[in-house]
Amino acid sequence: MFAFFYPIPSPKTQFWSFLLALCWLGIATGTVNGQTDSSARAPIEKLKKEEVTPSLLPKDPKKATLFSAILPGAGQVYNGKSWKVPILYAGIITDVYFIQYNHKRYERFRDALFALDKGEPNQFPSLNRAALVRNVDYWRQNRDLTLLLMLGIYALNLVDANVDAHLSGFDISEDLTLKVAPQIGTLSASSSMGFSLTLQFK
Repeated sequence: MFAFFYPIPSPKTQFWSFLLALCWLGIATGTVNGQTDSSARAPIEKLKKEEVTPSLLPKDPKKATLFSAILPGAGQVYNGKSWKVPILYAGIITDVYFIQYNHKRYERFRDALFALDKGEPNQFPSLNRAALVRNVDYWRQNRDLTLLLMLGIYALNLVDANVDAHLSGFDISEDLTLKVAPQIGTLSASSSMGFSLTLQFK
């Protein structure tokens, strides 16, 4: 008859053995998690690389902006939005007219003011010097505002060409429908009425 006796370790030895086992378990778990994280990051990085970049869009935003910067309206033609060109040039022509009109009025009152200061006859004999100064300031401000408006039209031309080029890859098809319908529901044991928006793909 054989008897096998296994010595029972002391509580202190059991404690240190338990800590050592936990350390090994933590190292193994960290290794597995590291491998899992790297394997999970791989598809994400692949998706990021496959994201649509401006160069893959049907229309290049940089090229559209450059065309509009060289010749206002050229970027709109490049984007296939030629119908915007007449509107753009109607705004430019109208603004140019008011720039010239305000500048001519400014020059007339300025020349009259110079003539009054020299003691010579002017185009507005019924106006005193204060009235001439007010008119000079008024028409100069109007001219400056129309000049700023021209800069705004030019900047809007650039922004419009750039945005249209960015939206050239946006899918707007007849397969998308948006329905607005009334809806009655319950909220806190009381009836409530509202509207629901439903986007459907045919």
